[in-house]
Amino acid sequence: MRTTFKIAVGAAAILAAFGASAQAYPVKDKNITIVVPFSAGGPTDRVARDLAEALRKPLGGATVVVENAAGAGSTIGAAKVARAQPDGYTLLLNHIGMATIPTLYRKLSFNVLNDFEFLGIVNDVPMTIISRPTLDAKNYKELATWIAQNKEKVNLGHSGLGSAGHLCGLMFQHALQSHMTPVAYKGAAPAITDLIGGQIDLMCDQTTNTTTQIEGKKVKAFAVTTNQRLTMPSLKDLPTLQESGLKDFNVSVWHGLYAPKGTPAAVLTRINEALQVAVKDPDFIKKQEGLGAVVVADKRVLPAEHKKFVQSEIEKWGMVIKAAGTYAD
Repeated sequence: MRTTFKIAVGAAAILAAFGASAQAYPVKDKNITIVVPFSAGGPTDRVARDLAEALRKPLGGATVVVENAAGAGSTIGAAKVARAQPDGYTLLLNHIGMATIPTLYRKLSFNVLNDFEFLGIVNDVPMTIISRPTLDAKNYKELATWIAQNKEKVNLGHSGLGSAGHLCGLMFQHALQSHMTPVAYKGAAPAITDLIGGQIDLMCDQTTNTTTQIEGKKVKAFAVTTNQRLTMPSLKDLPTLQESGLKDFNVSVWHGLYAPKGTPAAVLTRINEALQVAVKDPDFIKKQEGLGAVVVADKRVLPAEHKKFVQSEIEKWGMVIKAAGTYAD
C-alpha cells in the first residue's frame, strides 16, 4: 500500500509540474523555432519569417526564430519536427507538400496525420498558368486548343519533383486529360528564365514567383488557379480557370503550422490563440499580400479544421499522383 501511495504521489507531482510548464509556455529564456523544410529566401521561408514576427507579440514577446532544413521535397524538415521534443518549442511550417508527400514518398519515416499536432492554416498562395512570350495563344481557350493539338510536344517546366509547380502541372494535365513533357529544374528561377527565353513552353507556378514576370510582360499569363481572381491591381483582370471553362479546378499553395505529436494541449491552445491573432495583424496581412498570398480568414485556422482540410487534400492529390504514376522514391 505504502509503495503504491508513493508511486501515485510521484506521478501526480510529475503531472502537476508538466501542467505548470504548459501553463507557463513560452518561457522567456527559450527560443521557439519554426522549421522551414526549404531553402532560405524561398516563398515558404518568407512566409515563415513574416509569421515569426507576427507571433512574437501574442506569445508575450517570445523570441521566434526560423531554421531551414531543406531537402527531399520537405520530408527532411518535417521528419526533424516529428522527432522533436513535444514541448511547443519546435514547430513546422510547411506548404501543400504535407498533403502530397504521403503519396509521393512511399517509404516515409513519419505519418502526416498521426505524427503531428495541427495548429492552423496560415495562408493560400494562388498559382498562375504562364507561357513563353512567343506562344501564339492569346487567351486560355486558344491555349487549351494549342495544347490539345501538340500534346507531348508541349514542354511543361517546374521547379523539381514534388514542388508546387510540379503538382499544379500534374493537376492541370489531369483536368485536361492531356499529357505534356515535364521538364524539371532546380528551383523556380532557372525554370522561369528558360520560359522567358523560349526553351520551355508552359509553367504553373506561385504568384510569389510569377507576378513580377507577368507585370513586366516577360511571360504570357492565361489564368489563375483559384476560385477567386487575384486582388492585386496589376493582375485583377486575369481570369480564373473556372471562369475560363476548366470546371472544378482550384489549386493553391497553402501553408500550415504544426507541432510534434504529444505536445501538451495547453501549449497547443496557446500557440493557436497566438496564430489567430497573427493572421489578423495588419502588417502581416500587408506583407502576405505583397507576396501574392491571401491570409486565411476561415475555419481552417482552427486545429480540427486544419487537419480535416489536410486529410481531404491528401485524398485529392493522392488520386492525381497515382494517376500520373510519378513517385519520389
